[in-house]
Amino acid sequence: MLYDRDIREPLFEFLEERYGKLRIIEEKQMGKSRADAVMVLPDAVFGIEIKSDADTYTRLKRQVRDYDQYFDANYVVVGVSHAMHIEEHVPAWWGIITAEPDHDRVDFYILRKASSNPEMIPEKKLGLLWRPELAHILEQNRMPEYRQKSKVFVIGKILEHVPEDSLRKQICQELFERDYQMIGDTIKQYKRKHRKKYRG
Repeated sequence: MLYDRDIREPLFEFLEERYGKLRIIEEKQMGKSRADAVMVLPDAVFGIEIKSDADTYTRLKRQVRDYDQYFDANYVVVGVSHAMHIEEHVPAWWGIITAEPDHDRVDFYILRKASSNPEMIPEKKLGLLWRPELAHILEQNRMPEYRQKSKVFVIGKILEHVPEDSLRKQICQELFERDYQMIGDTIKQYKRKHRKKYRG
């Protein structure tokens, strides 16, 4: 029997071998839910849900709905106990990876390759970014700062003015460069900078 902890690190190595340049962000909040992992590629963001042999399908329907709002494509990674029935529980565009124990290692097989997610909501995906990251996208596209406006307003303006192909790559680049160790300072600096501009 494979548990979540047995799957994660070997899975990330498997994905790196398959996709090359990528970044894995674990336990990413997406609205009221949490993705087990997010795989960032140069031009796409994948959600990854892990269902080990110890897991059940109890929450999967809701999780699928949440993942589909936020990511360009999704994979579910399952232990062998779920391999025969997982296709019944995820949409046809979801990729399926099976994890099988082999002595002291875990082997992974792509049962079904992920395809483009037709349910993704651009506002939700862009909402994964922090406000300083959105500000950088505004700057890159020579747009106003909108420093007194809400995050929702800024997201709407970006979607209105930045071509989809360019925006996909820019979102990925922001996630590649995200530094979780510096997040507190980054947000404080952003707020301080824009508070001064507003007062001035």
